Amino acid sequence: MTTGSKLVIVESPAKAKKIGGYLGEGYTVLASVGHIRDLAQPSQIPADQKAQYGKFGVDVNDGFKPYYIVGTDKKKTVSELRSALKHASELYLATDEDREGEAIAWHLVQTLKPKVPVKRMVFHEITPEAIRASLEHTRQVDDHMVDAQETRRILDRLYGYELSPVLWRKVGPGLSAGRVQSVATRLIVERERERMAFVRAPYWDVVAQLQAPDALGELTGFDARLTTLDGRRVAGSKDFTAAGTLTDAAAHDNVRQLTEADATALADTLHDADFLVSSVEKKPYRRRPQPPFTTSTMQQAAGNRLGMSSRQTMRAAQSLYENGYITYMRTDSVTLSHEAIAAARESVAQQFGEQYLAPQPKQYATKTAGAQEAHECIRPAGSRFRAPDELASTLPPDQLKLYTLIWQRTLASQMADATGFTAVARFTAPSPDFGEAVFQASGTVIEFPGFLRVLGSARAKASDEASLPPMSEGQVLTATGVQVDGHETQPPARYTEASLVKTLEAKEIGRPSTYASIISTIMDRGYVYERGRALIPSWLAFAVTKLLETRFPTYVDYQFTADMENGLDQIAHGKETGREWLTAFYFGTGRDAAHTAHDVHEGLQQQVAQLGEIDARAINTIEIGDGLAVRVGRYGPYLEDCAHLDAEGNPKRATIPDTLAPDELTVAEARKLIDSNAGGPRVLGTDPATGGTVEVRNGRYGPYVALVLPGQEQAAHEHDAKKSKKAEGERPKMASLFKSMSPETVTLADALRLLSLPREVYAADETNAKTGEIEHVTVTANNGRYGPYLTRTVEGGASETRSLENEDAIFTVTEQQARDLFAQPKYGRGRGRAAKPPLRELGNDPATNKPVTIKEGFYGAYITDGETNRSLPKQYDPKTISAEDAFRLLAEKRAAGPTKRRGRKSATKAKSKSAATSTGSAQKAREERRRKVRELADKGWANSRIAKELGTTAATVKSDVEYMTEHDGYSRPPVVPNR
Repeated sequence: MTTGSKLVIVESPAKAKKIGGYLGEGYTVLASVGHIRDLAQPSQIPADQKAQYGKFGVDVNDGFKPYYIVGTDKKKTVSELRSALKHASELYLATDEDREGEAIAWHLVQTLKPKVPVKRMVFHEITPEAIRASLEHTRQVDDHMVDAQETRRILDRLYGYELSPVLWRKVGPGLSAGRVQSVATRLIVERERERMAFVRAPYWDVVAQLQAPDALGELTGFDARLTTLDGRRVAGSKDFTAAGTLTDAAAHDNVRQLTEADATALADTLHDADFLVSSVEKKPYRRRPQPPFTTSTMQQAAGNRLGMSSRQTMRAAQSLYENGYITYMRTDSVTLSHEAIAAARESVAQQFGEQYLAPQPKQYATKTAGAQEAHECIRPAGSRFRAPDELASTLPPDQLKLYTLIWQRTLASQMADATGFTAVARFTAPSPDFGEAVFQASGTVIEFPGFLRVLGSARAKASDEASLPPMSEGQVLTATGVQVDGHETQPPARYTEASLVKTLEAKEIGRPSTYASIISTIMDRGYVYERGRALIPSWLAFAVTKLLETRFPTYVDYQFTADMENGLDQIAHGKETGREWLTAFYFGTGRDAAHTAHDVHEGLQQQVAQLGEIDARAINTIEIGDGLAVRVGRYGPYLEDCAHLDAEGNPKRATIPDTLAPDELTVAEARKLIDSNAGGPRVLGTDPATGGTVEVRNGRYGPYVALVLPGQEQAAHEHDAKKSKKAEGERPKMASLFKSMSPETVTLADALRLLSLPREVYAADETNAKTGEIEHVTVTANNGRYGPYLTRTVEGGASETRSLENEDAIFTVTEQQARDLFAQPKYGRGRGRAAKPPLRELGNDPATNKPVTIKEGFYGAYITDGETNRSLPKQYDPKTISAEDAFRLLAEKRAAGPTKRRGRKSATKAKSKSAATSTGSAQKAREERRRKVRELADKGWANSRIAKELGTTAATVKSDVEYMTEHDGYSRPPVVPNR
């Protein structure tokens, strides 16, 4: 770097590289890589300032003064920026022009403390023209936008750190509450509650297949549907309530609900009837193009048309923006600049011809109530729009698809309307038993596709196919068939990412730029999971939402949340200060955060302090009906039947399959689970050797058999209830079923074989090859949590293990086979052995063209294309997951980037430790530790917290996570701050 050059700081290295290429000599462009500092965690605050900042990293008693720190991972970046600034004559801050970007710029100034002139560069696209223009029109950092961002950050800290501990105490550890994430979760839970309460109602109608000659005299078939019978409208889905009864309006209109018998009788009557054309109406049809994309509408369109998640969409859009292909992707505006309008119209004329252009340039107005940013819409960058074909060999598949969508939408906004006409024809047919039946058929004919042309010819053809042949009143038609059509009312559709984004925007909850992170957060926390594209709440989400609704209703109220967002907008516009706003929110001042007429006498602090006793059992109980309830326990949700007790007087219980959605757990399904899983032990018979009772049971880790001796019945029951404190010797002897066995078909002979384990394969005196000493060796075969294995034990010495190929080998392995296994070196998991065949082959991934399979890993099933691994989420079954879902899960893992690998020094230490502890017992200890690490990591615990819980070191935990990621396709969720 030469002395006197100008230093430009942006957020990302990709953006720095692109802008650096445009600016050339005289400029040095570096990246801050996002924020360089953030609010401190309570554990990071010095001891002498704990009293002031310790609870939140914010001094709530001194104007909500924040305590910022430069993170360990950012110290090197800050050092490099300071070094570069020493040789700079000017500092240009070129972060994004939104609140977050403005805050990054402000933090850079506060941290670097420049002694040279500081200028704020703003631009909405990364092109040479835009960058040069921004150099000529710099400004100062906007303090109001910084205040709004800082207020939001402090607000989220107060909200999360006050409410999350309540969830930890009453629902479970590692949970979190968030200003927007909790409200988004509530939306999804409420939709599932509606589905659970929904009662399906059957209704029937009749469809006639009619024919009429077209313009060439050839008969054209079409369908007409029954609408009116004997002067009464026939009921449709919109006429029913969620309880399965007709609505008041339908009852008032005397709507007729056809039964199957009535519909069938009517169809039989009309088979030979003449259908008279009673009316034909034609109306002109005009369809206008939609405005260009905003952040929200882009996410919705990408979800609906491309099947991309919000996170995938924003990641692809970020890359497109940073590489100069599109304008800034976080915007509420639908406005197009004059340059963009000219570029769009030029592209339309070149691609489709002048006739497809709108007569006049079109400008769109932003209608979103909470719109805040002063950007353009999202459009292709530059004064000439590059067609997708030009970028086909340059962009990755997901980015090319998204760019094509943006290009199409932008061009369509300047194209002519699609025009044509709609036709509605009505037909009457006599029915002696039911009165006159009226049928209706409708269709749309597109005469000029207009903007539909850029969206693909299939869109126009789809409308053409619904057209009707020409008909006139009084014309008589003959039916080629009359069929009954049965229906059931459908519950409200679950949210998809696209529809959730649409609802959040409509309710003004959050901001479009945050929707992707909101959805990611609630999924990473385990509150929501996907099935296909549908978002399904977990039972944990029900418990968390119930607690917040009953104890903190204000903070999950949709209008209150929208008012908070509007309050932040007021701060950004300089109409209010963050200090006043936070005071009203946290301490309460007789008015709410939005300063409306609605009084809030107590702030968040008082509400938490005066919370009182909370019945955790009630909070974690979701009633199903008929005495059945779901309980959210420490080890997950389970079903409990309080109406039917077992022999010991306790409620019967059953585990809930991970693949069963809440609305699918009906009373009938719950009874089925109780009867099959928790209906008490099934007695198989008596053990002839001991006289004890042999039973098959279902436990936390699956089905097992137990040998219950007289006096052990209570211990057996307590073991099932996971609360036994008795010594192992007082418990019944137990053994897990083989994977090939089922609780329904296992026999007494099978059970006795299992209970006889471990099986002694051989015992002999052997000469130690190293010492020459004679040792007494015993080799046994057994089944464990991780599969069948052999154990070789030296009397008075150590033991080692070898895995067996399958469970049947436990009873068939011979002495010689066992000796051969132990004669081989003990390899790491899977090494030196034939690879197991995949569970399923799903075909080639369309994005990478690599074959995708599902394999069984050490910690469960995972998806792989040979390069990228992804743990199979628990809501999916390896046997039934669709190829499309598997491809999407792999795409998300690829987009998340590679896992950070260990350094050489750490790898060497781990290798040395592995070599030093190669005995069978040490291996078992490692496996058990990794299982516990994964369990706690899935709850969002940090490495240091896991280490403290397990009595080990953070380095060991990190090593375990990296091992699971590399070998088992494990995908760790983000860490929840340890509050």
